[in-house]
Amino acid sequence: MIRLLVTGGAGFIGSNFVLSILERRPDAEVVVIDSLTYAGNLENLKSIESHPRFSFQRIDITDDASLRRLFEAHDFSHVAHFAAESHVDRSIADPGAFIQTNVIGTFRLLEAALRAWDGRLGEKRFLHVSTDEVFGSLGAEGFFTEQSPYQPNSPYAASKAASDHFARAYFHTFGLPVITSNCSNNYGPYQFPEKLIPLVIVNCLQRKSIPVYGDGANVRDWLFVLDHCLALEACLFKGQPGETYAIGARNEVRNIDLVRKLCRIVDQLAPHAEPCENLITFVKDRPGHDRRYAINPERMETELDWKPAYSFDESLERTVHWYISNADWRNRILSGDYLKYYERQYSDR
Repeated sequence: MIRLLVTGGAGFIGSNFVLSILERRPDAEVVVIDSLTYAGNLENLKSIESHPRFSFQRIDITDDASLRRLFEAHDFSHVAHFAAESHVDRSIADPGAFIQTNVIGTFRLLEAALRAWDGRLGEKRFLHVSTDEVFGSLGAEGFFTEQSPYQPNSPYAASKAASDHFARAYFHTFGLPVITSNCSNNYGPYQFPEKLIPLVIVNCLQRKSIPVYGDGANVRDWLFVLDHCLALEACLFKGQPGETYAIGARNEVRNIDLVRKLCRIVDQLAPHAEPCENLITFVKDRPGHDRRYAINPERMETELDWKPAYSFDESLERTVHWYISNADWRNRILSGDYLKYYERQYSDR
């Protein structure tokens, strides 16, 4: 059996990964830990909460004693590390939270795995999930690759860059079998509506103003979360320890063009008398806003035999449809009621 620990598994990407692994890997037992901050939502895992190969524990990765007990109780063969603070705007307002979770938390987790796996490192795998934002901003041409220099421009990016460096150091110094992935911007079901795509969708549905930073010409390379999960599975089970893999889907688009595209999709699937584009409002740009990200995923394609399974238009429409169809989930997120789910489900356990 594969005994897999997933940190941050109640978050957006982590929960999609857990659902995918349990469906695709009948030989996998999955333990999820999450501290259930605002971005961790156990309702994302509601469909598998009684699954015989799934369990959940509320643990903060900065808690060394809890990590020690966790690794002593479970002989994990694999770790997939998603737990992170990830919103750039929040990192500008409160950088300290990002240092605690992304830097200190990653360090604690690396230490826990190294301690538990002593003498058996060759049998284990540790996937450190990171971001392309550690590489800074691209010009009008070129792409991020596994060889791109680190040039983080926000406290979020700096904290993830630090975590990447610790992961690399634990491989080279101690032999911990760490594999690192750096992905482009994700979107899809269960994403907290502070990020651009779900924010646009939710605001369209609520007929609220859609804020667009600056001139809206910032470019991002968009990756559907279900494609990302398949890429991460390939990294975890086929990637080489000590190596880094850049994951992108070659979907570059300006923010304003993406916003308009989403508006048109909402107009089609949930029509209203007034077009959603009329809700667009340009606002003051945020500090240190990187102009362009784009990833060359050639290494993933050639070495790990991965390519996106979904087209950009198909997956965007699928994402909009999910938010429209899951009004209860959406409303509990917006009201804050989702934060009570843990107490309702686990208070008597």
